[in-house]
Amino acid sequence: MAKSSIQRRVGITTGIVALAGLSAAFWGIDHNAAADTPAAAAPPVAVTSTAVKRADVPIYLTGVGTVTPNQSVTIKARVDGQLDKVAFTEGQDVTAGQLLAQIDPRTLQAQLAQAQALQAKDQAQLANANLDLQRYTRLSKEDATTQQTLDTQRALVAQLDAAVKTDAAQVAYAKVQLSFTTISAPISGRTGARLVDQGNIVHATDSTGLVVINQIDPISVVFTLPEAHVPDINLAATHDQHGLPVTALRRDSEQVLGKGKLVLVNNQIDTTSGTVQLKASFPNPEHLLWPGQYVNARVRLGTHTGALTIPAPAVQRGQTGTYVYVIDEHTVARMQPVHVALIQDGMAVIDKGLAAGQRVVVDGQYKLKPGARTVESKPAAAPAARRDDPTELAMGSPMVSAMTPAATPATEGAGA
Repeated sequence: MAKSSIQRRVGITTGIVALAGLSAAFWGIDHNAAADTPAAAAPPVAVTSTAVKRADVPIYLTGVGTVTPNQSVTIKARVDGQLDKVAFTEGQDVTAGQLLAQIDPRTLQAQLAQAQALQAKDQAQLANANLDLQRYTRLSKEDATTQQTLDTQRALVAQLDAAVKTDAAQVAYAKVQLSFTTISAPISGRTGARLVDQGNIVHATDSTGLVVINQIDPISVVFTLPEAHVPDINLAATHDQHGLPVTALRRDSEQVLGKGKLVLVNNQIDTTSGTVQLKASFPNPEHLLWPGQYVNARVRLGTHTGALTIPAPAVQRGQTGTYVYVIDEHTVARMQPVHVALIQDGMAVIDKGLAAGQRVVVDGQYKLKPGARTVESKPAAAPAARRDDPTELAMGSPMVSAMTPAATPATEGAGA
Protein backbone atom coordinates (compact mmCIF):
# COMPACT_ATOMS: atom_id res chain seq x y z
CA MET A 1 0.00 0.00 0.00
CA ALA A 2 2.81 2.32 0.66
CA LYS A 3 4.25 1.53 -2.75
CA SER A 4 0.99 2.44 -4.46
CA SER A 5 0.89 5.82 -2.64
CA ILE A 6 4.42 6.64 -3.76
CA GLN A 7 3.58 5.83 -7.37
CA ARG A 8 0.57 8.16 -7.27
CA ARG A 9 2.70 11.01 -5.92
CA VAL A 10 5.33 10.48 -8.61
CA GLY A 11 2.63 10.54 -11.26
CA ILE A 12 1.17 13.81 -9.96
CA THR A 13 4.62 15.38 -9.83
CA THR A 14 5.38 14.30 -13.37
CA GLY A 15 2.09 15.85 -14.57
CA ILE A 16 2.81 19.14 -12.89
CA VAL A 17 6.28 19.29 -14.48
CA ALA A 18 4.80 18.53 -17.89
CA LEU A 19 2.19 21.29 -17.49
CA ALA A 20 4.86 23.78 -16.39
CA GLY A 21 6.91 22.94 -19.43
CA LEU A 22 3.96 23.44 -21.74
CA SER A 23 3.13 26.80 -20.07
CA ALA A 24 6.73 28.02 -20.38
CA ALA A 25 6.82 26.99 -24.01
CA PHE A 26 3.54 28.88 -24.64
CA TRP A 27 4.65 32.11 -22.99
CA GLY A 28 8.02 31.94 -24.68
CA ILE A 29 6.41 31.65 -28.07
CA ASP A 30 4.07 34.61 -27.28
CA HIS A 31 6.94 36.76 -26.02
CA ASN A 32 9.07 36.08 -29.06
CA ALA A 33 6.14 36.90 -31.32
CA ALA A 34 5.60 40.27 -29.58
CA ALA A 35 9.31 41.02 -29.83
CA ASP A 36 9.29 40.30 -33.53
CA THR A 37 6.34 42.76 -34.20
CA PRO A 38 7.50 46.28 -35.46
CA ALA A 39 7.07 49.18 -32.93
CA ALA A 40 3.99 51.35 -33.51
CA ALA A 41 4.78 54.80 -35.00
CA ALA A 42 4.38 57.86 -32.66
CA PRO A 43 1.20 59.84 -33.40
CA PRO A 44 1.64 63.26 -35.08
CA VAL A 45 1.60 66.37 -32.90
CA ALA A 46 -1.27 68.79 -33.47
CA VAL A 47 0.12 72.31 -34.09
CA THR A 48 -0.93 75.61 -35.63
CA SER A 49 1.35 76.96 -38.33
CA THR A 50 1.51 79.89 -40.72
CA ALA A 51 3.60 80.91 -43.70
CA VAL A 52 6.49 83.36 -43.60
CA LYS A 53 5.39 86.44 -45.56
CA ARG A 54 6.98 89.56 -46.97
CA ALA A 55 5.60 92.99 -46.15
CA ASP A 56 6.64 96.64 -46.06
CA VAL A 57 6.96 97.30 -42.34
CA PRO A 58 7.12 100.82 -40.90
CA ILE A 59 9.90 101.27 -38.34
CA TYR A 60 9.02 103.32 -35.28
CA LEU A 61 10.06 104.01 -31.71
CA THR A 62 7.68 104.50 -28.82
CA GLY A 63 8.18 106.40 -25.60
CA VAL A 64 6.06 107.70 -22.74
CA GLY A 65 5.26 111.38 -23.10
CA THR A 66 3.42 114.22 -21.41
CA VAL A 67 1.05 116.57 -23.20
CA THR A 68 2.06 120.22 -22.78
CA PRO A 69 0.50 123.40 -24.17
CA ASN A 70 2.30 125.00 -27.09
CA GLN A 71 2.27 128.24 -25.11
CA SER A 72 1.28 128.96 -21.53
CA VAL A 73 0.87 132.50 -20.20
CA THR A 74 0.06 133.61 -16.66
CA ILE A 75 -1.88 136.87 -16.92
CA LYS A 76 -0.70 139.35 -14.29
CA ALA A 77 -1.45 142.96 -13.45
CA ARG A 78 1.31 145.37 -14.48
CA VAL A 79 0.01 148.30 -12.40
CA ASP A 80 -1.56 148.59 -8.96
CA GLY A 81 -5.25 149.26 -8.60
CA GLN A 82 -8.69 147.87 -7.99
CA LEU A 83 -9.96 145.17 -10.34
CA ASP A 84 -13.07 146.81 -11.75
CA LYS A 85 -14.09 144.18 -14.29
CA VAL A 86 -13.44 140.53 -15.17
CA ALA A 87 -14.38 140.05 -18.82
CA PHE A 88 -13.73 136.33 -19.28
CA THR A 89 -15.39 133.10 -18.18
CA GLU A 90 -13.41 130.27 -16.65
CA GLY A 91 -12.61 127.63 -19.27
CA GLN A 92 -13.41 130.00 -22.13
CA ASP A 93 -11.57 129.96 -25.46
CA VAL A 94 -10.13 133.43 -26.06
CA THR A 95 -8.33 135.02 -29.00
CA ALA A 96 -5.26 137.22 -28.94
CA GLY A 97 -6.21 140.83 -28.09
CA GLN A 98 -9.50 139.93 -26.41
CA LEU A 99 -10.35 141.91 -23.26
CA LEU A 100 -9.82 139.90 -20.07
CA ALA A 101 -9.97 142.41 -17.22
CA GLN A 102 -10.12 146.12 -16.41
CA ILE A 103 -8.29 147.88 -13.55
CA ASP A 104 -9.53 151.23 -12.19
CA PRO A 105 -7.78 153.74 -14.53
CA ARG A 106 -8.57 157.07 -12.79
CA THR A 107 -5.26 157.51 -10.99
CA LEU A 108 -3.25 156.91 -14.13
CA GLN A 109 -5.55 159.11 -16.18
CA ALA A 110 -4.79 161.97 -13.79
CA GLN A 111 -1.05 161.33 -14.09
CA LEU A 112 -1.34 161.43 -17.86
CA ALA A 113 -3.22 164.73 -17.75
CA GLN A 114 -0.55 166.17 -15.46
CA ALA A 115 2.23 165.13 -17.82
CA GLN A 116 0.37 166.58 -20.79
CA ALA A 117 -0.12 169.90 -18.97
CA LEU A 118 3.57 170.16 -18.12
CA GLN A 119 4.39 169.40 -21.74
CA ALA A 120 2.09 172.19 -22.93
CA LYS A 121 3.71 174.63 -20.48
CA ASP A 122 7.21 173.82 -21.65
CA GLN A 123 6.17 174.02 -25.28
CA ALA A 124 4.82 177.54 -24.71
CA GLN A 125 8.04 178.62 -23.01
CA LEU A 126 10.05 177.15 -25.86
CA ALA A 127 8.00 179.05 -28.41
CA ASN A 128 8.58 182.32 -26.56
CA ALA A 129 12.31 181.59 -26.19
CA ASN A 130 12.55 180.98 -29.95
CA LEU A 131 10.95 184.38 -30.65
CA ASP A 132 13.41 186.09 -28.28
CA LEU A 133 16.26 184.28 -29.99
CA GLN A 134 15.13 185.61 -33.36
CA ARG A 135 15.03 189.19 -31.95
CA TYR A 136 18.47 188.92 -30.35
CA THR A 137 19.86 187.56 -33.58
CA ARG A 138 18.63 190.64 -35.54
CA LEU A 139 19.89 193.00 -32.83
CA SER A 140 23.25 191.30 -32.82
CA LYS A 141 23.61 191.95 -36.54
CA GLU A 142 22.95 195.66 -35.83
CA ASP A 143 25.34 195.64 -32.87
CA ALA A 144 22.36 196.49 -30.63
CA THR A 145 23.03 193.63 -28.17
CA THR A 146 25.99 191.76 -26.86
CA GLN A 147 27.13 188.36 -28.05
CA GLN A 148 26.78 187.03 -24.54
CA THR A 149 23.08 187.85 -24.49
CA LEU A 150 22.63 186.00 -27.81
CA ASP A 151 24.49 182.95 -26.56
CA THR A 152 22.49 182.88 -23.35
CA GLN A 153 19.24 182.94 -25.30
CA ARG A 154 20.40 180.10 -27.54
CA ALA A 155 21.20 178.01 -24.46
CA LEU A 156 17.75 178.75 -23.01
CA VAL A 157 16.10 177.57 -26.22
CA ALA A 158 18.10 174.35 -26.15
CA GLN A 159 17.20 173.83 -22.48
CA LEU A 160 13.50 174.33 -23.09
CA ASP A 161 13.65 172.05 -26.15
CA ALA A 162 15.10 169.28 -23.98
CA ALA A 163 12.39 169.91 -21.38
CA VAL A 164 9.72 169.50 -24.06
CA LYS A 165 11.26 166.20 -25.14
CA THR A 166 11.29 165.04 -21.52
CA ASP A 167 7.64 165.99 -21.23
CA ALA A 168 6.87 163.98 -24.37
CA ALA A 169 8.56 160.93 -22.84
CA GLN A 170 6.58 161.40 -19.63
CA VAL A 171 3.35 161.62 -21.59
CA ALA A 172 4.22 158.44 -23.50
CA TYR A 173 5.07 156.66 -20.24
CA ALA A 174 1.79 157.77 -18.65
CA LYS A 175 -0.12 156.50 -21.68
CA VAL A 176 1.61 153.11 -21.46
CA GLN A 177 0.84 152.85 -17.75
CA LEU A 178 -2.76 153.77 -18.45
CA SER A 179 -2.95 151.09 -21.15
CA PHE A 180 -1.94 148.51 -18.55
CA THR A 181 -5.27 149.03 -16.81
CA THR A 182 -6.87 147.24 -19.76
CA ILE A 183 -5.68 143.62 -19.72
CA SER A 184 -5.99 141.72 -23.01
CA ALA A 185 -5.13 138.15 -24.00
CA PRO A 186 -1.59 137.99 -25.43
CA ILE A 187 -2.24 134.62 -27.12
CA SER A 188 -5.17 132.57 -28.32
CA GLY A 189 -6.04 129.67 -26.06
CA ARG A 190 -8.21 128.47 -23.23
CA THR A 191 -8.49 130.18 -19.86
CA GLY A 192 -8.17 128.26 -16.62
CA ALA A 193 -9.62 128.97 -13.20
CA ARG A 194 -10.05 132.63 -12.22
CA LEU A 195 -7.45 133.40 -9.55
CA VAL A 196 -8.66 136.89 -8.50
CA ASP A 197 -12.24 138.10 -8.19
CA GLN A 198 -13.61 141.45 -9.23
CA GLY A 199 -13.24 144.18 -6.56
CA ASN A 200 -9.89 143.01 -5.21
CA ILE A 201 -6.82 145.23 -5.18
CA VAL A 202 -4.16 143.84 -7.48
CA HIS A 203 -0.46 144.71 -7.59
CA ALA A 204 2.25 144.43 -10.17
CA THR A 205 4.24 142.35 -7.66
CA ASP A 206 1.52 139.71 -7.18
CA SER A 207 2.87 136.20 -7.93
CA THR A 208 -0.40 134.40 -8.56
CA GLY A 209 -1.72 136.43 -11.46
CA LEU A 210 -5.33 136.69 -12.65
CA VAL A 211 -5.65 133.59 -14.86
CA VAL A 212 -3.53 131.17 -16.91
CA ILE A 213 -4.09 130.81 -20.66
CA ASN A 214 -2.90 127.62 -22.35
CA GLN A 215 -2.70 127.20 -26.10
CA ILE A 216 -4.14 123.73 -26.74
CA ASP A 217 -4.63 123.83 -30.50
CA PRO A 218 -2.01 123.14 -31.68
CA ILE A 219 -0.58 121.29 -28.70
CA SER A 220 2.73 119.56 -27.92
CA VAL A 221 3.85 116.21 -26.53
CA VAL A 222 7.22 115.94 -24.79
CA PHE A 223 8.62 112.40 -24.54
CA THR A 224 11.93 110.60 -24.08
CA LEU A 225 13.75 107.79 -25.88
CA PRO A 226 16.95 105.89 -25.07
CA GLU A 227 20.15 107.62 -26.13
CA ALA A 228 21.05 104.63 -28.35
CA HIS A 229 18.33 105.72 -30.79
CA VAL A 230 19.62 109.28 -31.26
CA PRO A 231 21.74 108.46 -34.37
CA ASP A 232 18.79 106.67 -35.98
CA ILE A 233 16.46 109.59 -35.25
CA ASN A 234 18.88 112.18 -36.59
CA LEU A 235 19.56 110.12 -39.71
CA ALA A 236 15.86 109.70 -40.39
CA ALA A 237 15.23 113.41 -39.76
CA THR A 238 17.80 114.40 -42.40
CA HIS A 239 15.82 112.44 -45.00
CA ASP A 240 12.47 113.93 -43.98
CA GLN A 241 12.56 117.72 -44.19
CA HIS A 242 8.88 118.02 -43.20
CA GLY A 243 9.37 116.42 -39.80
CA LEU A 244 9.13 112.79 -38.76
CA PRO A 245 5.52 111.60 -38.25
CA VAL A 246 4.54 111.11 -34.62
CA THR A 247 1.37 109.44 -33.33
CA ALA A 248 -0.04 109.98 -29.84
CA LEU A 249 -1.82 106.96 -28.32
CA ARG A 250 -3.71 106.46 -25.11
CA ARG A 251 -1.72 104.70 -22.40
CA ASP A 252 -4.45 102.17 -21.62
CA SER A 253 -5.44 101.29 -25.18
CA GLU A 254 -4.48 101.68 -28.82
CA GLN A 255 -6.77 104.67 -29.40
CA VAL A 256 -5.13 107.31 -31.57
CA LEU A 257 -5.41 110.75 -29.99
CA GLY A 258 -3.54 112.73 -32.62
CA LYS A 259 -1.04 112.68 -35.47
CA GLY A 260 1.66 115.32 -35.68
CA LYS A 261 5.27 116.05 -36.52
CA LEU A 262 8.54 115.89 -34.59
CA VAL A 263 9.75 119.45 -33.98
CA LEU A 264 12.61 119.01 -31.52
CA VAL A 265 15.38 116.58 -30.63
CA ASN A 266 17.00 118.11 -27.57
CA ASN A 267 20.60 119.20 -28.02
CA GLN A 268 21.81 117.25 -24.99
CA ILE A 269 21.35 113.73 -23.59
CA ASP A 270 20.29 113.45 -19.97
CA THR A 271 23.25 111.65 -18.42
CA THR A 272 21.30 110.70 -15.29
CA SER A 273 18.72 108.66 -17.21
CA GLY A 274 20.52 107.96 -20.49
CA THR A 275 17.63 109.37 -22.51
CA VAL A 276 17.07 112.22 -24.93
CA GLN A 277 14.06 114.51 -24.85
CA LEU A 278 11.93 114.98 -27.96
CA LYS A 279 8.98 117.23 -28.72
CA ALA A 280 6.19 116.83 -31.26
CA SER A 281 3.45 119.25 -32.29
CA PHE A 282 -0.13 118.07 -32.92
CA PRO A 283 -3.25 119.69 -34.37
CA ASN A 284 -5.86 119.36 -31.64
CA PRO A 285 -9.22 120.65 -32.92
CA GLU A 286 -11.22 118.05 -30.99
CA HIS A 287 -9.18 118.52 -27.80
CA LEU A 288 -8.42 114.81 -27.44
CA LEU A 289 -5.02 115.80 -26.11
CA TRP A 290 -5.02 117.77 -22.87
CA PRO A 291 -2.19 119.44 -20.95
CA GLY A 292 -0.73 117.15 -18.30
CA GLN A 293 -2.04 113.98 -19.94
CA TYR A 294 0.27 110.94 -20.22
CA VAL A 295 0.37 109.32 -23.65
CA ASN A 296 2.46 106.91 -25.70
CA ALA A 297 4.27 108.89 -28.39
CA ARG A 298 5.33 106.85 -31.42
CA VAL A 299 7.76 108.36 -33.92
CA ARG A 300 8.12 106.73 -37.32
CA LEU A 301 11.67 106.51 -38.65
CA GLY A 302 11.04 104.90 -42.04
CA THR A 303 9.95 101.66 -43.69
CA HIS A 304 11.53 98.20 -43.72
CA THR A 305 10.79 97.25 -47.33
CA GLY A 306 10.04 93.61 -48.11
CA ALA A 307 10.63 92.38 -44.56
CA LEU A 308 10.02 88.75 -43.61
CA THR A 309 7.27 88.68 -40.99
CA ILE A 310 5.87 85.99 -38.71
CA PRO A 311 3.59 86.10 -35.68
CA ALA A 312 5.59 86.87 -32.55
CA PRO A 313 4.43 83.73 -30.66
CA ALA A 314 6.33 81.63 -33.21
CA VAL A 315 9.66 82.93 -31.86
CA GLN A 316 11.12 80.79 -29.08
CA ARG A 317 14.14 81.50 -26.89
CA GLY A 318 16.72 78.94 -25.88
CA GLN A 319 20.20 78.82 -24.44
CA THR A 320 21.74 79.51 -27.86
CA GLY A 321 19.35 82.31 -28.83
CA THR A 322 16.06 82.65 -30.66
CA TYR A 323 14.65 79.93 -32.88
CA VAL A 324 11.43 78.74 -34.53
CA TYR A 325 10.03 75.35 -35.47
CA VAL A 326 9.86 74.99 -39.25
CA ILE A 327 7.61 72.38 -40.87
CA ASP A 328 8.98 70.81 -44.05
CA GLU A 329 7.09 69.29 -46.99
CA HIS A 330 6.82 65.99 -45.09
CA THR A 331 5.13 67.73 -42.12
CA VAL A 332 8.21 67.07 -40.00
CA ALA A 333 9.23 69.81 -37.54
CA ARG A 334 12.80 70.98 -37.10
CA MET A 335 14.41 73.75 -35.06
CA GLN A 336 15.64 76.74 -37.06
CA PRO A 337 17.79 79.47 -35.42
CA VAL A 338 16.65 82.96 -36.43
CA HIS A 339 17.62 86.58 -35.79
CA VAL A 340 14.76 88.90 -34.83
CA ALA A 341 15.14 92.49 -36.03
CA LEU A 342 11.88 93.95 -34.75
CA ILE A 343 9.14 92.58 -32.54
CA GLN A 344 5.96 94.13 -31.17
CA ASP A 345 2.21 94.28 -31.66
CA GLY A 346 2.07 90.54 -32.16
CA MET A 347 4.40 90.39 -35.17
CA ALA A 348 8.13 89.82 -35.58
CA VAL A 349 10.49 90.81 -38.41
CA ILE A 350 13.14 88.18 -39.17
CA ASP A 351 16.30 89.26 -40.97
CA LYS A 352 18.19 85.95 -40.82
CA GLY A 353 17.25 82.27 -40.78
CA LEU A 354 13.99 82.10 -42.75
CA ALA A 355 12.73 82.44 -46.32
CA ALA A 356 9.37 83.54 -47.64
CA GLY A 357 6.86 80.71 -47.96
CA GLN A 358 8.27 78.50 -45.20
CA ARG A 359 5.78 77.37 -42.58
CA VAL A 360 6.51 78.01 -38.93
CA VAL A 361 4.71 76.71 -35.86
CA VAL A 362 2.72 79.37 -34.03
CA ASP A 363 1.03 77.21 -31.39
CA GLY A 364 1.91 73.79 -29.96
CA GLN A 365 5.70 74.17 -29.79
CA TYR A 366 5.87 72.88 -26.22
CA LYS A 367 4.83 69.41 -27.48
CA LEU A 368 7.38 69.35 -30.30
CA LYS A 369 10.80 67.78 -30.59
CA PRO A 370 13.08 68.02 -33.61
CA GLY A 371 12.01 65.37 -36.15
CA ALA A 372 8.46 65.02 -34.82
CA ARG A 373 5.64 64.62 -37.32
CA THR A 374 2.94 67.28 -37.18
CA VAL A 375 -0.66 67.73 -38.16
CA GLU A 376 -2.45 71.08 -38.57
CA SER A 377 -4.99 71.66 -35.83
CA LYS A 378 -6.50 74.93 -36.98
CA PRO A 379 -5.53 77.96 -39.04
CA ALA A 380 -3.50 80.62 -37.28
CA ALA A 381 -5.65 83.55 -36.18
CA ALA A 382 -4.60 86.82 -37.77
CA PRO A 383 -3.57 89.45 -35.21
CA ALA A 384 -6.11 92.20 -34.63
CA ALA A 385 -5.73 95.24 -36.87
CA ARG A 386 -4.55 98.51 -35.38
CA ARG A 387 -6.88 101.43 -35.64
CA ASP A 388 -4.44 103.79 -37.23
CA ASP A 389 -2.05 101.77 -39.38
CA PRO A 390 -2.63 98.14 -40.39
CA THR A 391 1.03 97.24 -40.73
CA GLU A 392 3.06 99.11 -38.16
CA LEU A 393 5.63 97.38 -35.95
CA ALA A 394 7.84 98.78 -33.25
CA MET A 395 11.53 98.38 -32.62
CA GLY A 396 12.10 95.65 -30.08
CA SER A 397 14.00 97.64 -27.51
CA PRO A 398 13.44 97.05 -23.81
CA MET A 399 13.30 100.81 -23.38
CA VAL A 400 10.49 101.18 -25.91
CA SER A 401 7.22 101.40 -24.05
CA ALA A 402 5.24 98.14 -24.24
CA MET A 403 1.98 98.18 -26.09
CA THR A 404 -0.75 95.58 -26.16
CA PRO A 405 0.31 92.67 -28.39
CA ALA A 406 -2.52 93.15 -30.80
CA ALA A 407 -1.13 94.02 -34.15
CA THR A 408 -1.57 94.06 -37.84
CA PRO A 409 -3.49 91.63 -39.99
CA ALA A 410 -0.45 89.47 -40.81
CA THR A 411 1.19 92.49 -42.50
CA GLU A 412 0.75 90.76 -45.86
CA GLY A 413 2.10 92.94 -48.60
CA ALA A 414 0.83 96.06 -46.89
CA GLY A 415 2.48 99.28 -47.90
CA ALA A 416 3.81 101.72 -45.47
